[in-house]
Amino acid sequence: MSKLIYLDNAATTAVRPEVLDAMMPYLKEEYANPSSIYTFAQKSKKVVDESRRTIAELLGAKEREIYFTSGGSEGDNWALKGTAEALKAKGKHIITSKIEHHAILHTCEYLERQGYEVTYLDVDENGLVSPEAVEAAIRPDTILISIMFANNEIGTIEPIKEIGEIAKKHDIFFHTDAVQAFGHIAINVDEMHIDMLSASGHKFHGPKGIGFFYMRDTVKIGPLIHGGAQERSRRAGTHNVPGIVGIATAAKSAYEDLDQKMKQQAEIRDYAIDRILKEVPYCRLNGDRVKRLPNNINVCFRFVEGESMLIMLDQKGICGSSGSACTSGSLDPSHVLLAIGLPHEIAHGSLRMTLSEETTKEDMDYVVDNIKAIIERLRSMSPLYEDFVKKNK
Repeated sequence: MSKLIYLDNAATTAVRPEVLDAMMPYLKEEYANPSSIYTFAQKSKKVVDESRRTIAELLGAKEREIYFTSGGSEGDNWALKGTAEALKAKGKHIITSKIEHHAILHTCEYLERQGYEVTYLDVDENGLVSPEAVEAAIRPDTILISIMFANNEIGTIEPIKEIGEIAKKHDIFFHTDAVQAFGHIAINVDEMHIDMLSASGHKFHGPKGIGFFYMRDTVKIGPLIHGGAQERSRRAGTHNVPGIVGIATAAKSAYEDLDQKMKQQAEIRDYAIDRILKEVPYCRLNGDRVKRLPNNINVCFRFVEGESMLIMLDQKGICGSSGSACTSGSLDPSHVLLAIGLPHEIAHGSLRMTLSEETTKEDMDYVVDNIKAIIERLRSMSPLYEDFVKKNK
């Protein structure tokens, strides 16, 4: 394979060179446990504190409100299970949406088996949650609203500030899964009235296995992981110092010249979308055209199976996906695409491409040219497409 174009950055990203350089001393020379009291451990403790401060500043949060975790799934579990346990005397009702990541949906299913009630809000054809629908779903026993910041499959950015204002007005905790958003768009937890937020380092060129959880001072929930007194006794486990340094370095790099990065990626994204929609018949863009992550393209092609398309793209050195990496191998169509109203037969023909800063216009020309050829070849073998063409002549 002479050419590789990686377009699955929503699944994971490459670790940046400066991130790896920052991590290396804490994998080699400075390997001490920051919880130890001797002098050798103090540098590790200091860099953990500095990393916490870096992320807090990027979010507009306080340093003590940042907790390091293993990733987004842990943060999502902590928000839901922690709130459910802490506020069960007040109520057992949670509000979320039908297009959340499975780290939220499966945790909600678990809580339902424990006697909690969950309202799963519908979304519109672009994947947007209505703030009015959120407010209408609130009950006297509602203890948590959890709506993702931006969808991992179709890239739609939700009206988080408006939902946060509603949660604050009703004195209900508001959590957002920002795994796809943090590092890609600006977030201020105070301006948006966010009480809890989950993020994962490997989604913005940091290492895998490290994330952070923002928890506002006023949120009093217990730990998800019990054990030692790390993270102010709220998240047990020896600190992953190299990972913590890595996620903070990646976060700082991600937010440098963010507006310019967003503009550049959005221009290449829109260029590719325009070419696909104009040059490939019987396809549709999924997700909101404007309220969209700058690097996300999600298109459905009628009369085509997504798996066959991905295999043929791979043969051309192009890495894409048909949805969330967490559901890879599933024969079921995306729950997100079904939630925005697509029938099964169209949802099965989805292609998600997520760009990075290194993706060029020339890369996307190569990709779109190959998509056109692959779709034409696959449709030429489809009796359904042949019948459709005959009927519409």
